Amino acid sequence: MAIEKREPVVRAFDTAQMRKAVRQIILAIGEDAEREGLRETPRRVADMYAEVFAGLRQDPADVLRVGFEAGHQEMVLVKDIPFYSMCEHHFLPFHGVAHVGYIPNGRVVGLSKLARALEILARRPQLQERLTSQLADVIMSTLEPAGVGIVIKAEHLCMTMRGIRKPGSQTITSAMRGVFQRGAATRAEFMALIRE
Repeated sequence: MAIEKREPVVRAFDTAQMRKAVRQIILAIGEDAEREGLRETPRRVADMYAEVFAGLRQDPADVLRVGFEAGHQEMVLVKDIPFYSMCEHHFLPFHGVAHVGYIPNGRVVGLSKLARALEILARRPQLQERLTSQLADVIMSTLEPAGVGIVIKAEHLCMTMRGIRKPGSQTITSAMRGVFQRGAATRAEFMALIRE
């Protein structure tokens, strides 16, 4: 029996509920929620979460639909795109860089649109593995290129500041689609370019 894949229900951001929850956390850790330094923390955290999770209410395909015919059919690569995301397991940040390459079928998209699509996907409770695949899939489905290659390198604070406590460790994920997946030469060219 196949498992039905359902899209998540995205509700409006509830600022009042977030403030109340943060106040409860402050009290639960044994702090005084009325102390001067903590009094405005629930508001500040609610504002921060509204920004950090803004990608939940945006579709990365929307930014990728703004392209133009250029007749270009060779690799386009934007590397070292910085990003910040939030690990869904511990709600601690992970951050790093993404390398995004694609081979257009004549139609290209503005280079900033690739970074913007990454940012929309990163501004959600995430897993690095999912972020990598989602970015490759949305570029493939929206631009319909001959192929897409994504490599993401990130440091996860859930590994560096708690738990195993291994600062400096990096997680590397990749997603290859189309000719990047089928063609060893294309994949090798992409990998060589991101190492330069």
